[in-house]
Amino acid sequence: MTVIPLKPPPVVATPFRRLLVANRGEIALRIFATAREMGLETVAVYSSADARSRHVHAADRSVAIGGPLPAESYLNIPAIIAAAKASGAEAIHPGYGFLAENAAFARACREAGIVFVGPSPDSIEAMGDKARAKALMQAAGVPVVPGYQGDDQSDERLAAEAEAIGYPVMIKAVAGGGGRGMRLVREAAQFAEALRSARSEAVNAFGNGTVLLEKAIEAPRHIEIQVFGDRHGNAWHVGERDCSIQRRHQKLIEEAPSPAVSHDLRHRMGEVAVKAVKALGYEGAGTLEFLLDGRGQFYFMEMNTRLQVEHRVSELNVGRDFVRWQIMIAAGEAIAQHDALSPAFGHTIEVRLCAEDPAQDFLPQSGRFLTWPEGIEPYARVDTAMAVGAEVPPYYDSMVAKVIVHENSRDEARAKLMAWLDRFASLGVMTNQGFLARALAHPVFAEGRATTAFIADHGADLARPAPQGLPDAVLAAAVLHDDETPERYRYRPRHLGPPLPIRMVLEIDGRRHDVAVQQERDGTCRLSHGGTDYVIRFDEMRPDYRKEAVRCRFIHDGIADEVPYQRDGDRLFLQRGPDQVIVRDVTRAPASRAGADGSDGRVLAAMNGRVVAVHVAAGETVTAGQPIVTLEAMKMEHVHTAGAAGTVAELGAAVGEQVTTGRLLAAITSTAS
Repeated sequence: MTVIPLKPPPVVATPFRRLLVANRGEIALRIFATAREMGLETVAVYSSADARSRHVHAADRSVAIGGPLPAESYLNIPAIIAAAKASGAEAIHPGYGFLAENAAFARACREAGIVFVGPSPDSIEAMGDKARAKALMQAAGVPVVPGYQGDDQSDERLAAEAEAIGYPVMIKAVAGGGGRGMRLVREAAQFAEALRSARSEAVNAFGNGTVLLEKAIEAPRHIEIQVFGDRHGNAWHVGERDCSIQRRHQKLIEEAPSPAVSHDLRHRMGEVAVKAVKALGYEGAGTLEFLLDGRGQFYFMEMNTRLQVEHRVSELNVGRDFVRWQIMIAAGEAIAQHDALSPAFGHTIEVRLCAEDPAQDFLPQSGRFLTWPEGIEPYARVDTAMAVGAEVPPYYDSMVAKVIVHENSRDEARAKLMAWLDRFASLGVMTNQGFLARALAHPVFAEGRATTAFIADHGADLARPAPQGLPDAVLAAAVLHDDETPERYRYRPRHLGPPLPIRMVLEIDGRRHDVAVQQERDGTCRLSHGGTDYVIRFDEMRPDYRKEAVRCRFIHDGIADEVPYQRDGDRLFLQRGPDQVIVRDVTRAPASRAGADGSDGRVLAAMNGRVVAVHVAAGETVTAGQPIVTLEAMKMEHVHTAGAAGTVAELGAAVGEQVTTGRLLAAITSTAS
């Protein structure tokens, strides 16, 4: 393992001593860490949903700023400015997301006499509007993707421009970022609904529904160049990151350097990026994003005028602290070129651990983590605000942690990151951990050939784990049975005859499994499932106090193995390698009702969320698969469709309403009844 210490920081006399971070979660914690190293006092802001979050208690001071919805709190400019004044904060760092690329916020800070740790409002406006940014880059000779970014935003004009560009086209929110307000449209029949959805998502996330259109360049690489500039005319880049592994245009895996970028290409892309920084008179951290096609041609997409989620990838490769640079630049310091332009070395890979279910089209998940290991494996850096008992609310982004590994080579970094994912056991909320592990192991990624089409091409195979020797239902039944066995009877041979088999009914992924469990006289456990018998001997069951979990050690077919688990009411959470298995013990529950898959006509909310669109009216005739209601959760829209053809007999929710998981959204009477 290569240990890369960050360069000892210079002493910086900032014109401010107290820094407010207008954000939440892991990015707030990450900024607080650097601020403390620089001798700055810190202030946290929080919504009512985050009152018990780690970032609130990590700061020197904290201020409540509103309700759980982003518009009520983290997007509430007057509330944040008021919080800064009340707490005595002289500077504000926006983090990423929320108001990080909002020119009005940067301007409000400066008008209030507060230092904004970021670029000028003019730079944010110039590059935050995708249409204007493309025009500026095109004027500067930077290659851009063909498209339309006009003022006429009528549905008719946009549809006509899409036809002129030629399908497939991309709809993009001009104020967007993070994949929000972005839709790929393959044919004209899909355009109207995709436009409505993109606008709605953009308004909810950014307060601006203006869009542009671009020719879709299919299966490119997504390459970004990290840049900085200070007010003394210095501008530099620190190389590229490859962010091609994405779902819904949101990144899941990032690495540096890119396996597709040669030394010559890196030089050319870097020159273009630095030229843009100087032309803008840009101050602070920024990222220019490009599409790289199979012929080595690159096209400017957008510039993010903020710190990126994946900034740690480049930090580890160059041994510098980017947040420190941001604060120094905001304080008016000049960054010496010999300090900035350090050579990159080694290879870094980052994965985003998200609360979502890849097997259900990455459906967001919310809930409480029953376990959250800390200190697992020293070679991985884990940026997170999660802990045992932490809640994942439905109002914000689904990312719960970033896991980053730096090594001498790409193969070493990839192997160690896969090992970490195989051992980490965060139980209680479904995450994409197993999906990430299988993505890293896939031959296309391993060979450095992955493009933005990777998940579209291979996602179905990556979403579900391969069957294991011991079925999940059998292992779950054994753990549940042994967990309820009195301690004085555990692991001891029985001298009397074996009791009758105990029938258990377990529900996994919506399917019920019958398992018969019988304790043998020699202490082994015999389980019957699907016509096959399995014999397990429990070796040990012990609490793991460091991880707040229980680890069950058992022997099957002569091989000893161990599984972390945790119970929560009638649910059992098992960690099998990188995958979490959620089991419900429904032995005493009534038999499942026919039509639980939605064919009974009931459309139920799949997650906590806000209703942003109702696509039908009561009494309307619908077909199977037709959109009924769209919910917005964790800043993304999710369409709920009819499970069967019929007539809408009832609508259970209205636009703007907040609903919980399982809430009836609509009832459809079958045409066959």
